[in-house]
Amino acid sequence: MRTIYSFTSHYPSYQKHDTTVVSSTTLKVKGIGQVEMPQNKTVIMDVADYVIPPSENNGMFVMTNFVRTNQRQSTCAENIELKQAICKNDSICSNQSFIPTMNGRWTGRCLFTPEKNIVYQTRSVITSSKGLCEYAGWCPPEDGESSMMLLQGILNFTVFIKTFLEFPLFGVKTKNMVDNLKPCIFDPIHNKDCPIYTIDYMLNQAEDNSTERDLMLRYGGFINIKLHWDCNLDRNIKLCKPKYTFSRLDAPFHEKPFSVGFNFRYSSTWKQNEEHFRTLTKAYGLRFKVTVSGNAGKFNFITLTLNIGSLIGIFGIATFVSDIIVLYISKKSGAYREHVFEKLQLETSLDETKDHSKLCVKKNEDQLLNDASNTDR
Repeated sequence: MRTIYSFTSHYPSYQKHDTTVVSSTTLKVKGIGQVEMPQNKTVIMDVADYVIPPSENNGMFVMTNFVRTNQRQSTCAENIELKQAICKNDSICSNQSFIPTMNGRWTGRCLFTPEKNIVYQTRSVITSSKGLCEYAGWCPPEDGESSMMLLQGILNFTVFIKTFLEFPLFGVKTKNMVDNLKPCIFDPIHNKDCPIYTIDYMLNQAEDNSTERDLMLRYGGFINIKLHWDCNLDRNIKLCKPKYTFSRLDAPFHEKPFSVGFNFRYSSTWKQNEEHFRTLTKAYGLRFKVTVSGNAGKFNFITLTLNIGSLIGIFGIATFVSDIIVLYISKKSGAYREHVFEKLQLETSLDETKDHSKLCVKKNEDQLLNDASNTDR
């Protein structure tokens, strides 16, 4: 898939320029992370586990935190965090209207949890005074934030930005990778042409506040990767290199927006012994979006001649404007006006004198010719 962007720029007057960019960008991540599970267990995750989906045009999602719940199709009590599900009898559950946050179809029953006997540490026959409405669907309901599992080591993951670009007006194609590129990691001093960045570097460039960065890793966020090309095609195209900038697109957490971070759910479902099971995952992470802009200039004779003509016209206009300013705006406009008009009158008088002299000479010549003609007769 190719994306087209437009961008305006200024070039030398002898160049024709193209601001239409046709580009395609892919992002590739490398890194091994680990997640600390309950009961002191550790799960190792690679790129196939935390990049969802595996391939995407001009973008990428990297999971940094998640909540995972194993479920099966049955009936069970609603989530205790859903206030509308708290009940004292069945009528509350049966008369409840549709709630967007409910986990399934309510059966109309109110389930009470047995209370624990503090003395004997056993379950008492006496039930609690408040219960939860029962629903039919995937059980148990999704765990809350207490079950979050942070992916450790993500800041050391590397992202390879691979971009191909074309300026269609000139038919020139280029890429952001130097010839004979070797494994590297971007460094503003030692490896400034390397297109491989760490997530730690991109996150620091996009967000200055360390607390905000930690919250982005926990609840997700949006980061824009912008590549801007400024190319002089009168030189070798290999000298044209993009400028990378990283910026945050989502609202900061301290502003307390209506929706914070970025997350979504996905599941894997299977069937065993005529029962349906699934693993539900709520994924939090960083959503990377790539935008490409650029402009290119190349010598063009027609552009040069048109600009020269425009420059000459500007000189003519400049003379006219300067006369207007001096004659009507300047403090000494009166003296300048008198000088101009006096000079004009003098030139007019000289022209009239010249015309009168020519007329007298012509009359004298005609008179001499007539006298000579009469003498001959």
